Amino acid sequence: MANKERLDFAAKRKYADGADVCIVGAGAAGGVLAYELAKEGLKVVVLEAGPFWDPQHDFASDELATRRLAWQATRLVDGANPLKLGHNNSGRGVGGGTVHFTGVFLRFHESDFMTKSVDGVGEDWPIRYQDLAPYYDYIEREIAVSGPNHFPWGSYNGPYPYPVREPISANAQLFREACEQRGIESVVAPLAILSGPFDGRPPCINRGFCNQGCMPNAKYSGLIHHIPKAIDLGAEVLADCMVTQVLTDGTRTTGVVFDHDGESYVQKARVVILAGFVVETPRLLLHSATPHFPEGLANSSGWVGKAIMPHSSQDVYGLLPEEVRLYKGTPVLALTQHFYETDRDRGFARGYTLSAHGSRPVGMASAIATEQQNGKMLWGQKLRRTMLDYNWYARITLVGEVLPNPDNKVSLANEKDEYGMPLARVTFSYGENDKRLISHAIEQMNELILAMGGKPAHVVEDTAHLMGGCRMGDDPKTSVVDSFGRCHDIPNLYIAGASTFVTSSGANPTNTVMALAARTADHLVEVMRAGEL
Repeated sequence: MANKERLDFAAKRKYADGADVCIVGAGAAGGVLAYELAKEGLKVVVLEAGPFWDPQHDFASDELATRRLAWQATRLVDGANPLKLGHNNSGRGVGGGTVHFTGVFLRFHESDFMTKSVDGVGEDWPIRYQDLAPYYDYIEREIAVSGPNHFPWGSYNGPYPYPVREPISANAQLFREACEQRGIESVVAPLAILSGPFDGRPPCINRGFCNQGCMPNAKYSGLIHHIPKAIDLGAEVLADCMVTQVLTDGTRTTGVVFDHDGESYVQKARVVILAGFVVETPRLLLHSATPHFPEGLANSSGWVGKAIMPHSSQDVYGLLPEEVRLYKGTPVLALTQHFYETDRDRGFARGYTLSAHGSRPVGMASAIATEQQNGKMLWGQKLRRTMLDYNWYARITLVGEVLPNPDNKVSLANEKDEYGMPLARVTFSYGENDKRLISHAIEQMNELILAMGGKPAHVVEDTAHLMGGCRMGDDPKTSVVDSFGRCHDIPNLYIAGASTFVTSSGANPTNTVMALAARTADHLVEVMRAGEL
């Protein structure tokens, strides 16, 4: 980096001499924390590995160009069911995954927090739904979530702050009609997408490119909501800054080391919060090992990186006798949680959500191309002939609970990246309960396609929404952080985001990530004012 560029960057560093709080990662959790803590007058620095996106110039209605919104750095995968990592989970840039998520905004159910007590599987969280309910309320109002007047499952039944978005897509309408025909209740999906004007932003116009970044800013992301508000309140947000080490003095963290354009910098802080992705947070903790913490920071329990959980996310594409046009409208506009709670007659514990899920042409083609037919991939002329019928396909997607297993983990590989950090190795295999749940869900999706008058044509194996790896708990021997995300081993080091999840639920996790972050912010303000940190 040229000397002038170094000076320019140094001049931008508002809290170069030290901050009250340093947040690593500007995604769903990091954005909420930055805003809530800056609002209380704390000196907040946010370090984000990716760029500071400009929606009007960096986003496009182009499936291939916008792959750069995801974390594309190399990660090694293994296990019986190696995960596909990239655009379907982690983001890279200010806003993180909220920049390219579908906006589905669901709450966890009461049973999700106590699966062991209720169903004899998984583990219980150290909190209950009631602990998070006021924060769910707050976040949904804060970003104007749109949803039905009545949500028939779980503890919260509506109404949502904004009404549902209409009209819904043909895919969603056909899904709802098929559900009704089979005696399954469904709703228009709760979404972090505006159905009316809010906070200077316009309502959704159904462009349908939510996964490519929302150019009109109708969909929520930390990029266009929490982060700008935090900056207005005095927070410092530094983009293109890859944190490579968490610093400690033996008992406490003192700050972090980060790389910007090939130069190394130190950010000191009273409190450090790791709010990165489920892969990157354990990787950073393990890489930051010291003589005092030889197995990695916050890892006296040995649970750092363990019990990661994706959602099983299989798709069923069905060929219908009428045009559906999957590209029209917001990707997810209808869903059912009819199969959410445990029913032992099904042969497995826990459950899932089914969504009517749109698809852009490149997304569908690349998905079905990996499908095995008679031991061969769908490719060449077969793929071309299939995609000529693109407009006649419907799609249903599973969001299935995967049970925690310590053998599913993030560890460090021998290979290193451009920063000298070991690459992450992500190991994952489905358990028997997971497999039975997936089989049941695929059967139900096939039945719904038939009820639409169509023919099930393609089943695509997939996963999404990675969680776990730094689980919360009351016992330091079996968990990494307490219920507020505070590390048992290092009192001024916190972890936020889906890493702290104990179980995965059968619901999209972003609402819970943000609610937990708001709860952690309240806790931090209280203990810092009391002089405990």
